[in-house]
This record gives sequence, structure tokens and C-alpha cells, in this order.
Amino acid sequence: MKKLFISTVILISLSVNVAAQRRPPAPPHPSKNELVSSKSRELAKRYNEEKRMILNHPLATKKMKRDQLKALNVRYQNEKRLLRSAK
Repeated sequence: MKKLFISTVILISLSVNVAAQRRPPAPPHPSKNELVSSKSRELAKRYNEEKRMILNHPLATKKMKRDQLKALNVRYQNEKRLLRSAK
């Protein structure tokens, strides 16, 4: 009886150890639309941060800020166009 109990405990501990070593299932891959929407949110966030930095710059003149904002808008539009074409 004692041998049976010991062998059962060993068997259970080994099976628990093997079960603990298995990897968890991989998370599902996001769909293409989810990827595009997350990238566009990222792009908008980056655009707003750069715009805020340009507008709040203490040394830049109004003309410099206007030129930088024009360049930023052009770059933003190009990147949005690329994202839309990826859909």
C-alpha cells in the first residue's frame, strides 16, 4: 500500500511538471484592418505631437512655424495615402 501511494505521488508530480512545461497558446494575429487602424492611430498621435512641438517652440518665427507645418502636413498626407493604399 505504501509503495502504491509513493508511486502515485511520483506519477502525479511528474505529470504536473510536464503539463507546466507546455507553452501557452500563441495569441491570434490581428487582421489587416486592425493593423491599418492601429498604424493610423499611431500616425495621428505622432503628427499631433510634432505639431504641438512646432507650435510651442519658443525661438521659431511665425514664418518658420508655417513652413514646418506645411512640410509636416505634406508628409502626413503622403503617409496616410500609403496606409489607405495598403487596405
